[in-house]
Amino acid sequence: MTYELFIGDRSFSSWSLRGWLMLEKFGLPYRTRMVGLYDGTLAEDLADLAPARLVPAMRDGDGIVVFDTLAMAETLAERHPRAGLWPQAPDARALARSIVAEMHAGFTALRGACPMQLLHQLGGFAPPQAVLDDLDRIETLWALTRSRHGADGPWLFGRYSLADVFYAPVAARIAGYDLPVGELAGTYVRTTLNDPAFRQWRAMGLTKTYDPVPYETGLPKRNWPGPAPMPASATEDGPAENATCPYSGKPVSHLLETGGRVFGFCNAFCRDKTVADPEAWPAFVALRDHA
Repeated sequence: MTYELFIGDRSFSSWSLRGWLMLEKFGLPYRTRMVGLYDGTLAEDLADLAPARLVPAMRDGDGIVVFDTLAMAETLAERHPRAGLWPQAPDARALARSIVAEMHAGFTALRGACPMQLLHQLGGFAPPQAVLDDLDRIETLWALTRSRHGADGPWLFGRYSLADVFYAPVAARIAGYDLPVGELAGTYVRTTLNDPAFRQWRAMGLTKTYDPVPYETGLPKRNWPGPAPMPASATEDGPAENATCPYSGKPVSHLLETGGRVFGFCNAFCRDKTVADPEAWPAFVALRDHA
């Protein structure tokens, strides 16, 4: 069964990020459908999914529509029990569900004051006390999960789970606004920003530009605090070293230059997502290193 996943703009839609991660990270088959969240076509683009009215939304091969990320998470966990979306141990699973539900319903000060944006780190943001209170609670939860259940890996429950899906945009907010957190939380934020799937999501978001930019604050802009991307740029000067796109296998039509070498892709999106972060894409890295 292949799901249709309807999402909004990747650089700004925190809920869309959650919907995508719960399919991408657990190897579940899906096709992405973009919705005009900031282009004024949201209602039109979701008309066939009623009563869904926000992103993300998910439709299966039988036409069943599930909307709201918590409903999507439980539906996928129910349908794909071997995928490991929730922690296996009952006590860990109960805690994971609890902190996911708290995130889904809470932290309104953080979410209101710091809308997710994956373009830059913003300097000079002074978090109000309500945001600091949310951060304190988040750090308490993360410390609890790591101390009780984090022995098997770097994620909240050791291995990646739906808890990490739901807290990925929280980590992005902490990074994007340079919010004050302790060592354990800072390490978890870096783990999230270094995750290949998160890097791919951000790279795809950078293929779209905005004028005006949503959630513009006027604060000073710094480089995004994740891994520094390898320099690359679009070019019209070929030929490419490869004849077919590393992602689709189709003939190349758009070119990228990096390190004095030129590679080809089947369309502008494939090229531009690679320009944004070449080393986020294993298929491109394999091509580059073995061409």
